Amino acid sequence: MFKDLNPILHSQLRLAIVSLLISLQEAEFTYLKEKTKATSGNLSVQLDKLKTEGYIEITKTFRNNYPLTMCKITRKGISAFEEYVEQLKSYINPG
Repeated sequence: MFKDLNPILHSQLRLAIVSLLISLQEAEFTYLKEKTKATSGNLSVQLDKLKTEGYIEITKTFRNNYPLTMCKITRKGISAFEEYVEQLKSYINPG
């Protein structure tokens, strides 16, 4: 009856990151940090977990001699998010 929730997306911060990227497709590290109110260290750790799972891609470059980290959702990330939403629905409407 109840489906197992994806443990990667079930983290509040990782879910927030993926939710933002679903609507934006890609975002800067600083934008994600501002919107999630996460510390740089915690955000970096959670982004790495999402990247390792293949849910996001991370590109590091420079803009005006300053580091620029861009995060982009992958097809796998979109599919995982959609599946997670379906899993949650089984908890909302168990019948």
